[in-house]
Amino acid sequence: MNLATAFAASVEKRPDKIALYWGESEYSYATLSAQSRALAAELTGKFSIKPGDRVALWVKNCPEFVTSVFGILSAGGVVVPINNFFKPAEVCYILNDSGANVLITGAELAAHADTLKAAQPSLEILRIEEFPALNPSSIRHSPSSYSEKDLAALLYTSGTTGHPKGAMLTHGNFLHNVTSCLTALTVREDDRIVVALPQFHSFMFTVGTLLPLLCGGGILLLKTLHPFKSVLEEITRHRGTILPAVPSFYRALLAVPEFGRLPLRLCISGGAPLPVEVFNEFTRKFPFPLREGYGPTESSPVATVNPIHGINKPGSVGKPIPNVELSIRDDAGQELPVGATGEICICGGNVMRGYWNQPEETAKVLRDGWLYTGDVGYRDAEGYYYITDRKKDMLLVNGINVYPREIEEVIYQFPGVKEAAVIGVPDPRKGEQPVAFVVVAEGQIVEEKALLQFVRGKLADYKVPKWVVFVPSLPRNVLGKILKTALREQPLV
Repeated sequence: MNLATAFAASVEKRPDKIALYWGESEYSYATLSAQSRALAAELTGKFSIKPGDRVALWVKNCPEFVTSVFGILSAGGVVVPINNFFKPAEVCYILNDSGANVLITGAELAAHADTLKAAQPSLEILRIEEFPALNPSSIRHSPSSYSEKDLAALLYTSGTTGHPKGAMLTHGNFLHNVTSCLTALTVREDDRIVVALPQFHSFMFTVGTLLPLLCGGGILLLKTLHPFKSVLEEITRHRGTILPAVPSFYRALLAVPEFGRLPLRLCISGGAPLPVEVFNEFTRKFPFPLREGYGPTESSPVATVNPIHGINKPGSVGKPIPNVELSIRDDAGQELPVGATGEICICGGNVMRGYWNQPEETAKVLRDGWLYTGDVGYRDAEGYYYITDRKKDMLLVNGINVYPREIEEVIYQFPGVKEAAVIGVPDPRKGEQPVAFVVVAEGQIVEEKALLQFVRGKLADYKVPKWVVFVPSLPRNVLGKILKTALREQPLV
């Protein structure tokens, strides 16, 4: 079994069912399959793609993303999705690093073709606008010849520090994660998953694309997120049932009371920590459940989620999904007891093979069958996991570990605070000191002295920020994750 044959099996069961909704357009399973097979024939024929060759995919959200994924996989190729917000220099890096000589892109992004080809003369470009003219002739390689051990995709990490690394994920990794998510999220054939986030990201690659199509569900691919009114209309018109999104998206929806009237049955938050205050307000305002999950790209990516039918713990990322194990370990790799804080490690069939062409980096994170995530957290007595921070974001104040997220959660409770992020700055006497960046809600006034006094009333003195920097907004990546590396470069006075 591989992803291509799994999709073919899904198509065979329900060829006429609508698989994807895109504005006024609807695509059946049979249509997506035919388009994918035509692309596979083009790749193996005109472009001479052989099993294991990397094919890059640089497009904005569109149905052709799905066609491209299964077309590349059917040809035996390895999918290399590229962030559609990247500039040409960043794209060139991934093309060069992955060794991809074929790039699938759209007319708008193809405007950079000359720049890309100048950097990589051997690069061949196929535009998605050419797909309708492709001939679904025979494919040179039978998709059934690829095994679960074969590489399916190189998903590049966000690269918030240094160059992004390509996580090598196999057909088996994704099939394992899809099967686990199917159970953990109680996904059914009548579900339609709303794709509002970028398709290139691991969260949407698995949960927004592979999961619905391999289980016989549907994809509701949103054309735009602005205004929110159009989002509500699309979800209502096409009966979207599951919305996976990021915390910043749900925070924005809190100001949209009409959201509560949608036909959704489940909202899932991932990609970044969900502030408890956002969860509490969401729960007060809306009738459907919001569940927080967690998982890095390197685990395909889902590793945990709060139970859909069971106890949900705000502030927790939940329990491991089926057939996945988590462990809290110290720097020596020793497992820590309940309540102790350490590095979150993941073990299971969803864990990547390693980083592409980076054996040293691979050896740092894959040890004795466990993925060392770089995330810091703990588990409680009932097996729920909590993320306190990234290992690199942890502060040492007078030799004591301080976790910025703990401070941020308290700041969020102060009236008038819209967003908050805490970083560490060097201090000659204490080693490091926390500093808070705060965005004030429109029309509100927040005084630094009052805010710090509030924090001091809830946390130990050494955790209280040295000062507060008020900013109009926080720097974020395309999924809404706050870029603390950028905050560290900002002037503090």
